[in-house]
Amino acid sequence: MNPTNHKELLKKVRRIEIKTRHAVNDVFAGRYHSVFKGRGMEFDEVREYVHGDDIRAIDWNVTARTGVPHIKKFVEEREMTVMLLVDISGSNDFGSSGQLKRDLAAEVAAMLAFSATRNNDRIGLILFSDRVEKYIPPHKGTASHILRLIREVLDHTPQSRLTDARPALDFLNHTNHRKAVTFLISDFIYPENCEKSLKITARRHDLIAVAIADRHERSWPKAGVVEWRDPESGVRTLADTSSTAVRSALLLAQEQQRETLNRTLRRAGIDTIELFTGEPYDKAFMKFFRQRSRRR
Repeated sequence: MNPTNHKELLKKVRRIEIKTRHAVNDVFAGRYHSVFKGRGMEFDEVREYVHGDDIRAIDWNVTARTGVPHIKKFVEEREMTVMLLVDISGSNDFGSSGQLKRDLAAEVAAMLAFSATRNNDRIGLILFSDRVEKYIPPHKGTASHILRLIREVLDHTPQSRLTDARPALDFLNHTNHRKAVTFLISDFIYPENCEKSLKITARRHDLIAVAIADRHERSWPKAGVVEWRDPESGVRTLADTSSTAVRSALLLAQEQQRETLNRTLRRAGIDTIELFTGEPYDKAFMKFFRQRSRRR
């Protein structure tokens, strides 16, 4: 990286740090804590049953072996692991409102990481395209650790421009054996058939989808014949946007894709937060926190 690009990257990281720290301090920290703190229980010990214990906690294997009733004792997890899975494929290098989808993904990742830090949680990162591009194991959220995560999301050069979430989800399941709060941050434009991996991951972890989008991806203005280049495959296509039928067909295809994605996430039991570039994201997250609080 040349000195100018490095300086610009540091400025961008600093802007994101200031903005997200402000959001965490003013809005998110308390909500995050109330929704996620103590969601998991970890095994502590097996001890003999005493009068008044919950019979549902009886360990029948130990009881059968010893002939004396024993129960399993659990304690609230002292800390959680938060994993950020961030899509850095080619389609995320787009933005029509002064902010790329990849920049918004970095900002959201920073906000979640700072919130986790306030909760004394461990934070890790997986960057993915159609493969795992970068893995940073979970660590306690020091400022330097979080700034490294932001830099990686903004500046990592992917080996592939294609998208497939399955390798990242499978990697998470093989490397993180304890339950983790996992945010899958992606534009979900080119979803592969990953419903099986999503369901497996949602059973093992608390998986939340953060869908990043740009408003202009969902509108086709009358601009005559335009050449559209697929940002991932590189395939170029001509489309006559002056034709009402063509615009309607394009919009219908996009709507069907979104409906398919939403059905897939619902079937897997995954909550979804939808965000748009150039727009505040606080209301979307607050809505998510309220829904989670009601369910608890």
